[in-house]
Amino acid sequence: MTEQTAVIVGASSGIGEALARELADRGYALGLTARREERLRAIADELPTETHVAGMDVTETAAARETFHALAADMGGADVVVLNAGVAPDNRDLDWGPARDTIDVNVRGFTALATAAAAHFAAQGSGHLVGVSSVAAHVGNPVVPAYHGSKAYVSNYLEGLRYRFADHPADVTVTTIEPGYVDTDLATGELWLVPVETAAEQIADGIAAERRHVYVSKRWRLIAWALKALPDAALRRLT
Repeated sequence: MTEQTAVIVGASSGIGEALARELADRGYALGLTARREERLRAIADELPTETHVAGMDVTETAAARETFHALAADMGGADVVVLNAGVAPDNRDLDWGPARDTIDVNVRGFTALATAAAAHFAAQGSGHLVGVSSVAAHVGNPVVPAYHGSKAYVSNYLEGLRYRFADHPADVTVTTIEPGYVDTDLATGELWLVPVETAAEQIADGIAAERRHVYVSKRWRLIAWALKALPDAALRRLT
């Protein structure tokens, strides 16, 4: 059991909701954010620990940052911040609308909250930033190119923050989560599909161990390595 506090951005469903339940079972006091505030309150009512709730649309970046800082202050500080908000709309026709929405949430929204969390930790003197990326970060995709591109951005941005805080006076850990297929509404395949509860448990274990990188499930590390090694012609056939 722990007396730590954690803010989860994107906690109303999927991995975010499952992780909220897992961390609550481990004794974390929680701050939950998402667009669906009523859903968050229903989740909070079921959790065994102190839980704060705040509505947030990460695409409204200025308001989202203000909400984050207010929530962290109400909680007396956030030891862990999990950035989980993300979308993956199908875009076979390469329309601008779905691509724009993906960038707004997965890139602009992510960066707005990542910088807010980094500032909070720097002022606090310590913290743990956890960003949910994807194994999709390692390869392009002709059907959802913006999604794969956005996750490459997330993984590389988190790596940059990890290097930044390596020489920073604040004691800040940065963890990159790269799931494969998890049984949520965003799942687009069944290879090594894991229940969302299993994913949440593995992520929580990675947070507790302050790991730099967590693959969900662990075997997806092999796929990530393979994607880096395959020649371009093989990647084109694969995708």
